[in-house]
Amino acid sequence: MELDALTTDFTRRDWQTVTETDDPVRIAMVGVGWWTREQAMPAVAAAELCETTVLVSGDAEKARAVGADSATVERGITYDEFHDGVASDAYDAVYVVTPNAEHLPFVETAAELGKAVLCEKPMEATVDRARRLVETCDTHDVPLMIAYRMHTEPAVRRARDLVREGYVGEPVFVHGNMTEPILELVPDPDQWRLDWELSGGCAAMDIGIYPLNTARFLLDADPTAVYGTAHSVAPEFSDVPDEHAAFQVAFPDHVTGMCTASQNAHLASHIRVTGTAGEIRVEPAFYPWDERRLHVSHGDSDLTIDFEGIDQMEEEFEYFAHCLLTDTEPNANGEHGLVDIETLKAVYEASEAGRAIEL
Repeated sequence: MELDALTTDFTRRDWQTVTETDDPVRIAMVGVGWWTREQAMPAVAAAELCETTVLVSGDAEKARAVGADSATVERGITYDEFHDGVASDAYDAVYVVTPNAEHLPFVETAAELGKAVLCEKPMEATVDRARRLVETCDTHDVPLMIAYRMHTEPAVRRARDLVREGYVGEPVFVHGNMTEPILELVPDPDQWRLDWELSGGCAAMDIGIYPLNTARFLLDADPTAVYGTAHSVAPEFSDVPDEHAAFQVAFPDHVTGMCTASQNAHLASHIRVTGTAGEIRVEPAFYPWDERRLHVSHGDSDLTIDFEGIDQMEEEFEYFAHCLLTDTEPNANGEHGLVDIETLKAVYEASEAGRAIEL
């Protein structure tokens, strides 16, 4: 395939076989913070294969008030009511978007109720709790998908195709970065992301997971070892070890990944795969409000492909619903998400020990 043909030989939803349904997947959203209100609910409202029917919050009045603005929400219930099975006949699946360390109990209840689960990343705050999360879904035979929106991002999927088709030759390096000034984006020094017990980590866990997981997605490979450094400087980050984090990841076939993440740096993101015969780069890469650009270098040719901005959350929810409607296992299942938690926890271990950690 010639490089100038790349813009015409790609289907945005190359995973899709069902485009409409008379029986959309009904979703209960567990956690009604700003991400749910401003990103998740509008995305589902625009989707064809799913709808939001239940909101779950620690504050019943908040859940009902937010639901009042939705044409599809039937009930607003409390966390306790959710665990008691209230309104369980009004939804088919749950989207869990509470702080990391609070995912497990909601997933356990959903699994016991026989509901499919879309769980935000990182899937939990510790490896042990992440394993229990996977095990409970396996025990109750319910589908579990971890919410990696890069898996349905058209520019990233096109980049993966190019790697698979050999446009970079044999991959050698993967470089990824995601940085942001979190206290400007969310101006609250008491937020859960800066609380070790609730988050399980700051820069590495919250946003370092993007370059790590996207590298895995592009290479279709899992890490074998990791070496990392992490440090916190500003007093607002005193409860977490990683205001800034950098880690090197060993992949099979002598491929090396280098990931950087910071919660107190200039807003920027990219992912790049360099190989023996070329390079592909997506920049900007990870923030949902950016329009994606894919840069391809192969031989004497260079090409930049501009991708029309899409709602990444809508793509993610449609893919989740599509998997349920077609009885298809999602690419980002629980075992897939568990690899990231194990790797990121090894970053902290490597930083403390000053040596590489085998995985």
